[in-house]
Amino acid sequence: MESIEIKKKLVEKWFEYLQIQICKEFENLEVNKSGKERKFKKRKWKKKNQYEGGGISYLLSKGSVFDKVGVNKSTVSGKFKKEFRSKILGAGKSGKYWASGISVVAHMKNPKMPALHFNTRFIVTSKEWFGGGMDVTPSFKDKKEKVYVHKRLKQLCLDNKKNYNTYSKWCDKYFYLPHRKEIRGIGGLFFDYETKNWDNNFKFVRNLGLIFLDISKKIIFKKIRTKWSKKNKEQQMYKRGKYVEFNLLYDRGTKFGLNSGGNIESILMSLPPKAKWK
Repeated sequence: MESIEIKKKLVEKWFEYLQIQICKEFENLEVNKSGKERKFKKRKWKKKNQYEGGGISYLLSKGSVFDKVGVNKSTVSGKFKKEFRSKILGAGKSGKYWASGISVVAHMKNPKMPALHFNTRFIVTSKEWFGGGMDVTPSFKDKKEKVYVHKRLKQLCLDNKKNYNTYSKWCDKYFYLPHRKEIRGIGGLFFDYETKNWDNNFKFVRNLGLIFLDISKKIIFKKIRTKWSKKNKEQQMYKRGKYVEFNLLYDRGTKFGLNSGGNIESILMSLPPKAKWK
């Protein structure tokens, strides 16, 4: 078993690698659709005051496939505020933490394509654990797409000896809007506090990142020529409004970032470029 410092380096290097791969593949999708190159804009940021570390954010907007897609990777450390420590496993009295993670949120130009979300993270306090998941949020029902996504994720769990039913139900419970009494999308996987068997958990996290990329490409390729109307776009805008509501009111990642001195622009990257409310 590796020491905690070696674990940190291995995890951080994986997130760096995955970030670059996702950006490359998504840029290729833009070229395939439009014939013109569109590149991610890179932004580095560093923490200030009592916090240490920083991150790199890549953002691509106004594309022929993506209205907006962001790919963030960060590694940070410091102390949680006293009022926030009780909400974090192992934060205890000292509040010290180290965290590294990657997150992706893709909002599509074509309203027939679903919004895609993925994140994985490794957090160290007096405990150490992995968390993350992926989910899909369509504006229009597509039973075949839903079956395909969950079939791939179920096989992923079987291959890694993880409980698909537990993770899938956890996802539905997490991405739930209480004030609207509805699930955000068609679900996916969500997990947290994976503390046992570090090697297997790290393997699962790596495989999930690759599966997310492959599922995303398959969904986009299938619908890249699908026609849509202004009315379809209007429905997508209202669906995005609910996406905004969840991320600002309930998302733990947003709260974690804001309470750990994160970069505001990177934290709010998950918000769509445009949304509507009735």
